[in-house]
Amino acid sequence: MSAEELARLYAAQEPASAPAYQRVKDLVAGQIAGGSWREGQALPSESQFVESLGLSRMTVNRALRELSAEGLLRRVMGVGTFVGRRKSSSALVEVHDIADEIRGRGHQHTARVLSLREELPDPETGAQLGLDGRRSAYRSRVVHLEDGKPVQLEDRFVHPDFAPGYLRQDFTARTPYAFLSEVAPLGRGEHIVEAVLPSAEECEILRVGPSEPCLLIRRRTWSGEAVVSVTRLIHPGSRYRLEGTFDAH
Repeated sequence: MSAEELARLYAAQEPASAPAYQRVKDLVAGQIAGGSWREGQALPSESQFVESLGLSRMTVNRALRELSAEGLLRRVMGVGTFVGRRKSSSALVEVHDIADEIRGRGHQHTARVLSLREELPDPETGAQLGLDGRRSAYRSRVVHLEDGKPVQLEDRFVHPDFAPGYLRQDFTARTPYAFLSEVAPLGRGEHIVEAVLPSAEECEILRVGPSEPCLLIRRRTWSGEAVVSVTRLIHPGSRYRLEGTFDAH
């Protein structure tokens, strides 16, 4: 981008009375949102911003630093500033196949099965599934990856009456959600969302540090009037977000 084009875009930012650093932020964010600057693309250097816009280095540095803290940019010392990787996202009030979500963003979904077996659930999970304390459920633990990076650890208990053949499935080829959608079509779902710190095992699986906040979604799904699955989903907070819309009327 030429110095003249950069200056023109800066001058077009509204309101003109906004602080200079905010107008720089708006310029950069607008170029990214509009697709002019794409994921991984290098931005003009701080010096180019300073010279083109006639601003102080402190002002430009603040704008780029704040955008980096917000995850929109990625700064590499001695190399430059780049458009950051967009966080994966999932609809807050809907239930979707994570593989479809990842492919819909133009990325590659892969999965790794940690375990797939029949076992006795804890009393709370068993009660949610409508099982008495002596009856086992099917349990799968699967890590979902987006372009090779773990974005979700799925720990799912399934009522055996509604999912014959569950333990024989290859969940690296299709997700548990996809299989259950065929044998026990989703009627409704329930989400409970929390912010948690990962356990030592979860840190290793998700490749995060022990102090990185994660999003925990506790999900129940029904087919007809019966609870089919009870699932615990953990996402690294730095790589995932939940989003949704609502009508106030």
